[in-house]
Amino acid sequence: MTRWTPDPTFYPTPRDAAGAPAEQLAYVAAFDRTAQQPDAIAVIDTEPSSDTYGRVVGWTDLPHTGDELHHFGWNACSSALCPTAPHPHVERRYLIVPGLRSSRLYVIDTKDDPRAPRIVKEISPEEFGASGYSRPHTIHCGPDGIYVSALGNATDGGGPGGIAVLDHTTFDVRGKWEADRGDQFLAYDFWWHLTRDVLVTSEWGTPDMIEDGIDPELLLGRKYGHRLHFWDLTKRTLVQTVDLGDQYQMTLELRPAHDPTREYGFVGVVVSVEDLSASIWLWHRVNGEFAVTKVIDIAAEPAATEDLPPALQPFGAVPPLVTDIDLSVDDKFLYVSCWGTGELKQYDVSDPFHPVEVGSVHLGGIVRRTPHPSFPDERLAGGPQMVEVSRDGRRVYVTNSLYGSWDDQFYPDGVGAWLAKIDVAGTGGLTLDPRFFPHGDEFRGRRVHQTRLQGGDASSDSYCFPSA
Repeated sequence: MTRWTPDPTFYPTPRDAAGAPAEQLAYVAAFDRTAQQPDAIAVIDTEPSSDTYGRVVGWTDLPHTGDELHHFGWNACSSALCPTAPHPHVERRYLIVPGLRSSRLYVIDTKDDPRAPRIVKEISPEEFGASGYSRPHTIHCGPDGIYVSALGNATDGGGPGGIAVLDHTTFDVRGKWEADRGDQFLAYDFWWHLTRDVLVTSEWGTPDMIEDGIDPELLLGRKYGHRLHFWDLTKRTLVQTVDLGDQYQMTLELRPAHDPTREYGFVGVVVSVEDLSASIWLWHRVNGEFAVTKVIDIAAEPAATEDLPPALQPFGAVPPLVTDIDLSVDDKFLYVSCWGTGELKQYDVSDPFHPVEVGSVHLGGIVRRTPHPSFPDERLAGGPQMVEVSRDGRRVYVTNSLYGSWDDQFYPDGVGAWLAKIDVAGTGGLTLDPRFFPHGDEFRGRRVHQTRLQGGDASSDSYCFPSA
């Protein structure tokens, strides 16, 4: 795992990363909702000149059932080049893959045969529980270790959730990250501004609030997360909390600017209980303190009651349900997945306070069920959910499952499984790639969630040096 020279997939600046070679493979988390089969990591060929382009070319089954793979990430990335990094000679080799339901984590080696990744270490729920946490969610490769967010405590399915840290080399659980959490209780995503010594966390809910599906009483009671927390990264202490307002339920994905000289970022809000709209907010500094500004509103769409699942019939509308966002490495385009309405939106955020919508594609949707152009007779369930953007910003990959029990509520006739690739025009605009659409039986009865791109992607790496 130790190199004498920096890993060639590590880049000091965002501009260097944007000039990297195109990915040749994608790794996709695939899970069995019934827990009858093991979850798996599927490997997809992303090389357009290949005979197997857009096909599943590798498959690694996990040894257990019921993990529910969700998010995952690399053991090391460009943050290893930061001046304060104590491990400059690590390499991007291992995928750290948590089971969101089982609290088990796997370390999967992609180096020897990238198309046949192999499990080299398993971290048991008990070992992870030594951190005080369970239900591991987000993985980020930090300069000093592997950071893992977790939704709940290790004992009873409640809170607080927080962050655990794994050792870069041994993958042993070091323990809880927080030294002083203040009143932070709910957890979900996290990321940072490394050069400003700031870590940001968001909120979803504790395991007992989410694992059996969205709870209407909790939602209408405004009990899901609606705050952002800003931390001193070195001292590991909570510095400031900003409340978006409790009508804005579920502040989920965090996408800070990749430019290390900029101290702003975007967060997506799943739903407003006042009108079922979704929204995107910008965090930024005002007179030395963090503030948030709503910069995008996405309205719900009216729908006939008979076209809606039972969970939505009382409302007579389809909420957009913004469940993922992603920011291109050059910080120019923000991608917003509207899982409920079946749409991926593209915004030019060159001025982050005034986003401009410049592109859109439809796939699936609770009511629309828009087919892929290559299979026009197949009405799709699910919608663009997890979004991954290539380092050069020219390709976007979307999968369609949100979370097993929530899939079942919003798509009760089945969510299926698909992965689509979308090509990006230089000045904005999106086009579905007709040659790239692995779906259905190719995923062997599993649903698919997050995608990671070989060599890194827009949501995997952090940079400590500004582009020249």
